[in-house]
Amino acid sequence: MQNVKKGLQDGFKRPRLDLVHCPVCKGRAVVKGVFYELVCTDCNGSGWVVAGSRLVLPLEELVTQLSFKLQTAEREIHMLKSPCRTDGPEQQHQAPNRLGAGGTNYTGD
Repeated sequence: MQNVKKGLQDGFKRPRLDLVHCPVCKGRAVVKGVFYELVCTDCNGSGWVVAGSRLVLPLEELVTQLSFKLQTAEREIHMLKSPCRTDGPEQQHQAPNRLGAGGTNYTGD
């Protein structure tokens, strides 16, 4: 029997492509026509292309890649909004633990 690793293998993970704004429409998904706006044909009206190759993704793959990009941005926003965690002795002074007299903060000093 072969050595089988638990978890996902490289063949089962979706690759994360680096997306950039379309250079023609500059991420707006439309270009200015003579009388009205037209859908950008270089990015299929999405405003996103693959970095470096300027390759246009099919809609199914584009939805997945934009979801990855959104999840990364949400993680960064959550990290920036969450308060800094302190470790060590100063943690006792930062967070109330209500173990002291009258429900006050007990630090053990």
